[in-house]
Amino acid sequence: MSPVKNLAEHRQDEDRLGDTGPAPRHYTRGISPLMVRIMVINAIALLILVGGVLYLNQFRQNLVNARVDALTVQAEIIAGALGEAAAGGPESTEIDLATARQILIRLVSPTDNRARLFANDGRMIADSRFLSGDKRLVEEELPRLDDKPTFSAQVTDALHRFLDSITRDIEVPSSVDRPGMRAEDFLEVGAALEGTLEAQIRQRADGKLVINIAAPVQRFRRVLGVLLLTAQTDDIDAIVRSEQMLTVKVFFGALLATILLSFFLGRTLVRPIRVLARAAERVRRGIGREENIPEFAERLDEIGDLSRSLSDMTRALYRQIDAVEQFAADVAHEIKNPLSSMRSALDTLPLAKKPEQQAKLLAILHEDVKRIDRLITDISDASRLDAELTRGDAEAVDLGYMLSVLVDAYRTTQLPEGVTIAFEEGVSGVYKVRGIEARLGQVWRNFIDNAISFSPEGGTIRVQLAVRDGFVIMAVEDDGPGMPDGAEEKVFRRFYSERPVTEAFGGHSGLGLAISKQVIEAHGGWIRAENRRDEDGKVLGARFSAGMPLAKGI
Repeated sequence: MSPVKNLAEHRQDEDRLGDTGPAPRHYTRGISPLMVRIMVINAIALLILVGGVLYLNQFRQNLVNARVDALTVQAEIIAGALGEAAAGGPESTEIDLATARQILIRLVSPTDNRARLFANDGRMIADSRFLSGDKRLVEEELPRLDDKPTFSAQVTDALHRFLDSITRDIEVPSSVDRPGMRAEDFLEVGAALEGTLEAQIRQRADGKLVINIAAPVQRFRRVLGVLLLTAQTDDIDAIVRSEQMLTVKVFFGALLATILLSFFLGRTLVRPIRVLARAAERVRRGIGREENIPEFAERLDEIGDLSRSLSDMTRALYRQIDAVEQFAADVAHEIKNPLSSMRSALDTLPLAKKPEQQAKLLAILHEDVKRIDRLITDISDASRLDAELTRGDAEAVDLGYMLSVLVDAYRTTQLPEGVTIAFEEGVSGVYKVRGIEARLGQVWRNFIDNAISFSPEGGTIRVQLAVRDGFVIMAVEDDGPGMPDGAEEKVFRRFYSERPVTEAFGGHSGLGLAISKQVIEAHGGWIRAENRRDEDGKVLGARFSAGMPLAKGI
């Protein structure tokens, strides 16, 4: 049977006692699903609000710019008409007021704009507001004195003021509107008296914007006066306000969606975490003997990873508890055997009259004391193993070099007469693994000691190393009687001992191979025992093999 047979089975076996398990499952992702979900949900409302505000700012400015362009063209047309028709002749230096008023009535009255005409000396000589155009009667309903705005109207007005404070950031001079106005009251009029068309945005007392276009009235390049054409922006404000309300509606809709999504997110995060926390608390308090951590198998995010990891950890904890419980029972049983023998010998010793009987009883007591001392030493070593494997620092270990040193030591001092070890040294640096060198050396010594115990006189112990499928595989074969059928798994149990008939009882504690199994599996490897057979099925000896992941990049 190949040493690498059933590799997956050995690496995934989770039912063994004292098992630290195979290498843990790793959950790696380039982008965290939870992080993406949180960022998207939190960004939705902000993006909508900021985008809406930026859109309204640009939208208002575009409307104002379009109105300025249209008003500029209109002012140039009216100023041109005044220059051509309202002057007395080529040498005239003043505007014919009567003709100018008729032109203003014809061209300005049909619109909602206001036209004011200034003479060269700065006097305002005409105002379309006070000219008799089509004599329309404007009716404006005044509010009741005792009329109070409703709560919804107050909220709407407050909302409008808030949005206006966000979207309106234009700093402009105040609008001037009083009797006896002169050109000096308007910078744009002063610039137009110099022959330059000037546009100026101003702000009324109620916060509304007005657009002033000052166009020079010229005849043969001679400035006769200035036309100040003024347009209100109430319609622009109405359009922007309508868009603001639409933005508010969209914002509240997005806010509601965000709240619902956040609630969903909270349930998907908080609820399973609470379930896991409560289950972990029950495990900690020990309320249930087999308290299971729920696994959210349908979740493919970090919550699912956490639940599966906690579940694996809990199962490993219960396995460890079972192992400790079984270990304590085994220890008690193994120590009671020599203690019972010692008690029996001590009870019999006063009754023994012959010196040879007393010597035999003392020899039994001596052997039992040595057996207890050996048991305590091995038990102490096994008890420290978990902590040492957890806290120890793994380093690069060359198994080829380690086995070469071990085999040389056995050949020199520890081989029985007639027993040989065959080991073919490989190339240095090929059989490297990561692990705790002292514990790995203990595993190989256990393998070789076990082979020596069962090797007959003239037998050969074969130590082999190979690299297969990313694993360094080490095997020790002997020419002994092999193992009884069904003992291939039992030999790795604590305190199980299958010794040669020629060996004295109690010479081994039965912990060596159990410790070897624990060490190898803690390093992410596998271990196996089997009989070597010929083509006819005859047992030729035993083989103990172990595989460890090949260290890469060392």
